[in-house]
Amino acid sequence: MRLTRQSNYAIRTLVYCAVNDPGLSRVADIAKAYNISELFLFKLIKPLVENGLLATVRGRHGGIKLGKAAEDITLLDTIRLTEENFALAECFEDGADCPLIGECDLNSALREALGAFFEVLASYTIADLASKKRSIRERLGLTALEAVMEPAH
Repeated sequence: MRLTRQSNYAIRTLVYCAVNDPGLSRVADIAKAYNISELFLFKLIKPLVENGLLATVRGRHGGIKLGKAAEDITLLDTIRLTEENFALAECFEDGADCPLIGECDLNSALREALGAFFEVLASYTIADLASKKRSIRERLGLTALEAVMEPAH
């Protein structure tokens, strides 16, 4: 199983906002940090906002921020919003044409594996991924941004 780019960058966006907390994050800065297009980022942010994982602040100094505490957002929460389906094999899909559906041990094994996958994803939060806040901020260029944004004395 391979997660989509949407899942990958949705998680990265949430981590970016977590390490930038309590400040607001600009979509342009996130896109630049991850070398992705702003349009792509806007598309993947939409379901995260609609489901309360991100919040938007409008206006000249607006941006995005976590919609709830990083400790309360699991990887599973995010991936369920960004993946279309979790069909590991053809027999998981509606209308599958296999005479062994319901009797096949492969289907059972794959369902068990998917359940374990979900269990692990549910055990990790955005806070866990953002726990190395200082080094992540440096890698994302957030420390340089702070220096530019601080008022001169």
